[in-house]
Amino acid sequence: QVQLVESGGGLAQPGGSLRLSCVASGFTFNNYWMYWVRQAPGKGLEWVSSIHYLGAVTHYAESVKGRFTIARDNAGSTLFLQMNSLKSEDTAIYYCARDSRASSAYNGLDSWGKGTLVTVST
Repeated sequence: QVQLVESGGGLAQPGGSLRLSCVASGFTFNNYWMYWVRQAPGKGLEWVSSIHYLGAVTHYAESVKGRFTIARDNAGSTLFLQMNSLKSEDTAIYYCARDSRASSAYNGLDSWGKGTLVTVST
């Protein structure tokens, strides 16, 4: 069974940093594009970032470009999101998710973690 477990959320000040992790199991991690998606309080889901199955390509939402970095450790089956220069608008539950098709991107996300809460507050 596919399992994705996020961690690393918490409270940060504006301008601060956090690193999120997502440990994957139950599938061949290095065969799948992976994604971070977030949901701010009272808002809908917002795609944040994507990474190629080997880490060769990354994509970012305009709202986080230049501040966030997505990475993966295929040997350890772990996805990361380094968040710098945090803003209050980054407050959200952050989810990691897997593409529905191996070795392919943007086919829909079929497996999600439970999420980790990031709060950016003065």
